[in-house]
Amino acid sequence: MYESFTFQPTIVRTSSGLTIAGTRITLYQIMDYLKAGKPPETIRDDFRLTVKQTADVLNHIETHRTDVEKEYTQVIREAEKERRYWEEFNRERMARIERQPSKPGQRKIREKLRTARQNLGNL
Repeated sequence: MYESFTFQPTIVRTSSGLTIAGTRITLYQIMDYLKAGKPPETIRDDFRLTVKQTADVLNHIETHRTDVEKEYTQVIREAEKERRYWEEFNRERMARIERQPSKPGQRKIREKLRTARQNLGNL
């Protein structure tokens, strides 16, 4: 008796965009690693992918470089737009919290937060 095999694609389109089938990992996350110069082994290990999944993803990105780059740029643009929206949305609230008198130990925590926010702005 013959076994029937069905083709299972590694890359699928979901509401989150191009995604690795069976995961929530998007190709845009992989693109972040590639843009940072990370090697395939690091991508595979950090995302807990198989060798085949990693090869399929990298091959897909290379084969469809223009389209993937275009979508990646759009995703980055949308994420930045959303970040700015929430930053503005929370600006007054954060200012109000900053004006409240500090409880013991909060001064150090607030200073660490201020420093972290400044460091994120420098990325």
